[in-house]
Amino acid sequence: MTLELTTIEAVSRQAGPHVTGEVNYLAAMAERPRYLAYDPAAGEARSNMTSDPRRVAIHDLRPVADEMSLDREGFAVLRHRSAVRDFWSDEEVRRVYYKESEALLKQATGADRVVIFDHTTRRHIPGAEDRSAATRQPARRVHVDHTARSAPQRLRHFLPDEADALLRGRVQIINLWRPIRGPVRDAPLAICDAASVAPHELVPTDLVYRDRVGETYSVSYSKAHRWYYLSAMTPDEALLLKCYDSRTDGRARFAPHTAFNDPTTPPDAAPRESIELRTFVFHAA
Repeated sequence: MTLELTTIEAVSRQAGPHVTGEVNYLAAMAERPRYLAYDPAAGEARSNMTSDPRRVAIHDLRPVADEMSLDREGFAVLRHRSAVRDFWSDEEVRRVYYKESEALLKQATGADRVVIFDHTTRRHIPGAEDRSAATRQPARRVHVDHTARSAPQRLRHFLPDEADALLRGRVQIINLWRPIRGPVRDAPLAICDAASVAPHELVPTDLVYRDRVGETYSVSYSKAHRWYYLSAMTPDEALLLKCYDSRTDGRARFAPHTAFNDPTTPPDAAPRESIELRTFVFHAA
């Protein structure tokens, strides 16, 4: 059984409602892309990248949400009410949200084990750049959080004593993304069908910290890309985004995503607030 969409399936899933939004791809460049994950010194550029903004059709997931699959498109929609009262409390997120999310991901993926290694809360402050203020902003660059090289490195860094054994089984990195308030009309999240992205369109990009260098994928444009979003997303809904899969048998491995400006957003829409968890999902060998 093939894990990729047929042409007929791809067309039918894009026949429903959509908006046209601008997303920022990576423009062609000769040098290796890099982005500083800290505030640069005076006169130093945060990035050497140039954006290639493209207007694309972004299709509403609501009519087809139940048909989407982590292993085919690289993302899925879940309905889940969290017990967290204050997502801006790191202590409550780690105590309550981590535990319930581990159980949710196990149920959704059939995994033997889930380990949450990071979370980020975001609030849209118009005019502010992501990472330039105390509050993280919606990321407006088409990207994937990890690469074929950096995902195993991240595992070795986080679970050094277990990494070799875990890598003998199946390892995934899956993000769990949800609004903190809703419905989301400002800066919603768009996700690209991983089956529509060719490997050469994923461009390794250095993510430079003060003490280490990580690696993400930037993405170059193709008219073949198929984009989706979940309109008016509520805090009782969540998106699973696959950012790595050690399996190389044709299933989805990397799902690009980005925030975008929805042209139907009312001018008085509340600024987007959201949280994303980054998780290791393990299946035994």
